[in-house]
Formats: sequence, structure tokens, C-alpha cells
Amino acid sequence: DARVNFIKENPQLLISPRWMDRGTKMLSYLANVIVNGNPDVKFVDADKKFPTPCIPPFDDTIEYPKGTKDLLEQIGREKFVKWVKNRRKILFTDTTFRDAHQSLLATRVRTKDLVDVAESFARNHAQSVFSMEVWGGATFDVCMRFLKEDPWARLAEIRKAVPNILLQMLLRGSNAVGYKAYPDNLVENFIIRAADTGIDVFRIFDSLNWVEGMKFSIKVVREKTNALAEACICYTGDITDPSRTKYNLKYYLDLAKKLEAAGAHMLCIKDMAGLLKPYAAQILITELRKTVKIPIHLHTHDTSSIQAATCAKAIEAKVDVLDVALSSMAGLTSQPSFNSIVAMMKGQPRENIIDLQSLQKYTEYWEAVRQFYYPFETELKGGTADVYDHEIPGGQYSNLRPQARGLGLEDQFETIKKNYRIVNDLLGDIVKVTPSSKVVGDMAMFMTANKLTKEDVLEKGDTLAFPDSMKSLMRGDLGQTVGGFPKKFQKMVLKGEKPFKNRPNSHLAPINFKKEIPQFQEQFGKYVNDNDFLSYQLYPKVFEEFHDHYMKYGTVQHIPTPAFFYGLKPNEEILIEIEAGKNILVRYLNKSEPDEAGMRKVAFLLNGQNRTLLIKDKSVKTEIVIFPKAKTANEIGAPLQGSLSKILVKEGQKVEINTPLFIIEAMKMESTITSPIKGVVKKIHIPEKSMVEQDDMVVELSE
Repeated sequence: DARVNFIKENPQLLISPRWMDRGTKMLSYLANVIVNGNPDVKFVDADKKFPTPCIPPFDDTIEYPKGTKDLLEQIGREKFVKWVKNRRKILFTDTTFRDAHQSLLATRVRTKDLVDVAESFARNHAQSVFSMEVWGGATFDVCMRFLKEDPWARLAEIRKAVPNILLQMLLRGSNAVGYKAYPDNLVENFIIRAADTGIDVFRIFDSLNWVEGMKFSIKVVREKTNALAEACICYTGDITDPSRTKYNLKYYLDLAKKLEAAGAHMLCIKDMAGLLKPYAAQILITELRKTVKIPIHLHTHDTSSIQAATCAKAIEAKVDVLDVALSSMAGLTSQPSFNSIVAMMKGQPRENIIDLQSLQKYTEYWEAVRQFYYPFETELKGGTADVYDHEIPGGQYSNLRPQARGLGLEDQFETIKKNYRIVNDLLGDIVKVTPSSKVVGDMAMFMTANKLTKEDVLEKGDTLAFPDSMKSLMRGDLGQTVGGFPKKFQKMVLKGEKPFKNRPNSHLAPINFKKEIPQFQEQFGKYVNDNDFLSYQLYPKVFEEFHDHYMKYGTVQHIPTPAFFYGLKPNEEILIEIEAGKNILVRYLNKSEPDEAGMRKVAFLLNGQNRTLLIKDKSVKTEIVIFPKAKTANEIGAPLQGSLSKILVKEGQKVEINTPLFIIEAMKMESTITSPIKGVVKKIHIPEKSMVEQDDMVVELSE
């Protein structure tokens, strides 16, 4: 029954299944990196040679040894919590798979390098750790935005490789794994789905230590999952300094009591900037043990390089669990060294006997893998007491300089750090951890880019186009801070908009999953799933870009890391496992010179067969466009270098003071630029989606 309309009447025949032509898609990705580089890599050392990481051997013919995951399932949550509390020996959480690389390598470690070693560690060190922190925080965003990976697939693969040890994630309370508040039913679905995919311990915090921002997540974990809810007190200030009265010992003890009453199974002291000094740790943990009955877990960063002493004092004060990282991924803005603390505890009453020689083999694996990520290394080369002044969290510090570089402000990094402290003062001294720390960082860079002092901000604030993240904080989108925000500054930022004081989530309409998931599938294709829908709701633009990349290049997470970031050299050969038991062999041969259209031919051998692809060389330039600069009050320019993501007005349109004109996006920071005067849009000088430099004139107004 052959008819000329057969294809037209059966359009599904033209829809390629997800698995088709994976080899060609991967070649397209590699060819593009060979010609144009990876856009996330700002510099390449052409002479760099990478070692081959060695995975410590293990026996996969026997059952996994029993670990904490097995114990939790065997005795249940309440008895498990008592086991943690009553155990004499110190317990450890290994952060190597999450916060260590977030703090040292800008969260860029790929799923392949994690999963490759995960089973080996789970089989050889089941009794060594309380948990492995593997997910949450910035990893969710970075997986999609920069690594072009599915964060849910990462969690599922780690769970499969590590079925016996508790897997832990960092949850930003009302903000889930994002930078703003989300509807309650979205947060609830995210938590349930995360638990179903593999999370056993939810470390829940609020970026302002607002208990109301944590209660809902704690309740969902308790009532809708079998996981543990570990609630955080985020540490800032210095309880040993009598002049710093806002965040004193009583503040933390009261906070701990409220979190225990809210249903937390465990309490975490989240020292995100490494401000908890040794003697302060001893006092705080001793008093917390008198105040609450639940186990206490300490998380810190070694930015000052004295946090091993803090750990020692915490152990003496009988902290139950300690966050550490394998020594080749420890120190600086990461956690203290797992290996060194194990050695320090040898022969001590609370020693947890762990095979140091075996631990060293995993340290050597990560020492080799870390070299793959050299462009993302933290640029802090040694511990610094400066952290006690600027109070920048460890996880933010490694990202701050690349962010400054992206805005053309790298040479003013010391000014940015000083402005970070000034912004904190403007806000009345707040707790600084994602997303509140991002607000402080955004504002610090805004002040630096525009050469603003504290006095300038207070004097000119009514006319300044503050970053959107600052407006969001002042509006109450991230919750409330103890004592409230300074009224004058809040009024200046909001420009007549009224803030609210209840939970920001309560202002948001719930997601209609039954209605919106089919619409989502219609937009993105039938192969997207419910997890993808959650990713889209949390990061719509990032998911769209990730999905476009997937449709163009397929699943790239199995490409070896050096090839993913730096491409291949002529005659270099790699083996890519595209699924269990199925590999493809790729050899890069050569590339041609660009033709008149800027296209290059890139030649490969794919499983011994010749393949040639045409790739546009983006370095073949056309004319460079230079936009005029804004010089007068009616010429509205870009406050930062970045992308002109949206123009909100049209030529001839009347505008009032504070009418939104356009949006600039730069390094995950959005700024909505408003009109400083009343008038009419005379001319729009730059089209949407253009890259702009600071002060490039976007809109010209006439009075």
C-alpha cells in the first residue's frame, strides 16, 4: 500500500529514536571542540599531558559489604539516629563527590570521573564513612549549564554504584537547588523524586537561617520519604568575640531548639566560610549537646587553613559526624583532609579505624583526575585569615574570580572582596550562603563595575538599577533575616514596591503537574520525562539550552574528560562507552583550513570507518561592531559587560521614572535596567541578544 502521502500521514517515521546515530552526534561534539574549543574553557595549555587515573582494585564477584545505608534500612530512622548519637567513635562524611570539587574546581567534576571510582570506594570503604555527599547545591545547575549532563542521571548512576552507603545532598530549603523560592508542591515533588532516585540524607538549610524556610522541607522528608532530615544552623560571626552580639551563642542554641522541634533528625553546623575557630567550636558543640538530643554534624571549609584544629576541638567536644574530603581534594576552600584527620586520631579514644594505605589509593586517583580540570582551579594558593573579614563562603570563593573575569573585573578582585564586606554591612550583617551569598556577590561586582562606594550607594540609591537578585532579597523572596533588613536601604532598592514577611512560597501558585507535563512534552518531545520537567521548572532557560545541546550532540557525559574539555590532537584515539557493553573507538585524523564561509572539514575514524564533518570556525571574524557609549542622563547604557538578553520597551513608548527598559545578563546575574527620568524612547541603539560592553548605549530617551 505505497502512497505518495505515506510519510505525510505517518510523521512519526521521521522522529529519530533517542538512541539513533549516537556515534555521529558525539563526533560532531568532538569536532566542534577541536575547531572552536569548549566555551567553558577560557585557556588551554597545549603542552599539558594528563596522567591515567588508576582505580583501586576491588572484587565485584561478591556482595557489597554492609554500610550505613543497609543499617538505616534494617533498623529504621529512629533507631538509626540513636545509633549515631550513642556511637563513641567519630563518623565521617566524605564530600569529595560534591562540595570538595564545588569549592576547588568550580563544581566542574563530571559524572564519568565520579562514577568510575564510586563502586571501588563503596566496596573497599563501606565501614569508613557515615555518608557520601554527592548531589545538590550548585551541582544541579552546573551539570546542565556547563557539563551538559542530566543531574538526575548522575544521582541514579552513583546510587547504582554505591548501594550500601548513605548518599547525601544539600537542599536549599524553600529554594530547593535554585536561587529563588518555588511553589511548595514543586519542592515537595523534588524531594520525593530525589529520595526515590537515591538520596538518604537531606541536609536542609535556609540562606538566612530562617526556620520558617526550612520547616516545609523537613516535614516532607519526614512524612513523604524514608530519608533523614538534617537541618542546618549556618554559622557566621564569632561567638568568642563579645563585640559581635548579633550572632552570639544564645542565637545558635535557640535556633537549634527550633529545628529540633520542627522535626529534624540531625543537626548540622554549616560553617560555609570556615569562620568557626577552634575554641568557638568547642564552646558551641559542648553547649549544643546540652541543648538538643539529636546528633550533631559539623561542616566547615579550610579557607583559613586552621580548620583541622577546629575539627580536633569538635571531636573533643563529642561532635557525632565530621565532613572531610580525600586529601588531594581537601584544604583551601574545601574541607579538611580525611586522610590527615584519620592519622591524627590514631590511638585516640574516638578513633575510627580506617585503612590509610587504601585511602591513599583513592587520593592518588583524585590527584590524577584533578589535573583534567586545571582551568577551573581555585586561585587561592594558601590559607588566609582574610576570610574572617570578607566572610566569603568556600563554595562561592572558587567561582567569584572566574565570574569577575567574565565581567572584565578580574584586575579588581581585591576591590570586589572589600565590597563584599561593605554590601554585608549595608544589609545589616546577614548570613551568607547560597542564594543570599550570591546576592552579596552580585552587588559587590555591581559596585566595583560602577566604581561605587558605600556612600555613593546610600546617596544615589534612589536612581541606581540594583541587580535583580538584590531586589528579590529585599522583597522577601529569600525569606527573612534576624532583626530585619535596614529599612532605608530596603526602601531604596524596592523603589515603592512593598516587601512581604511571610514565606515567599505562599505567594506562588502551585504547579499543575497533570496539565503542564503534557505541555512540556509537547514542547520538548516525547523522550523527556518527569525528572526533566522538574529540572525545567527549577532552571527553565538552562534546561532549554541543555536540551538543545542534547538534541544536537546526544549524551556527552561518557566522553573522556580531557577530550570533552580540550578535544583531540591529530592521531589521538579514545574509547567511549556509550552504554554497558557497547563502545565506540574514535581516532581524530586532521582538520582542513577554513573555506570562504569559515567552514572546516574535520576527519575521524569511527570504529575504523572514515567520517568527515563540516564545522563552522567561529574564529573567522566578520566586522567588529562598536556601539556608542552612554554619556548623558537620557542615554541609558549597560552597567556591566554581558548579554542584552531582553529589551522591554519600544521606540516612541512613553516611560516613567523606574520603568524597566532592558535586561543585562552576565555570569548568572541578571540586572533589569530602569529609566532614571521621565520621557519617550527616542531610539534603541542595540538589538536584543547582542554582547555589550560596560556603558554601551542601549536606549536613548527624549524628554
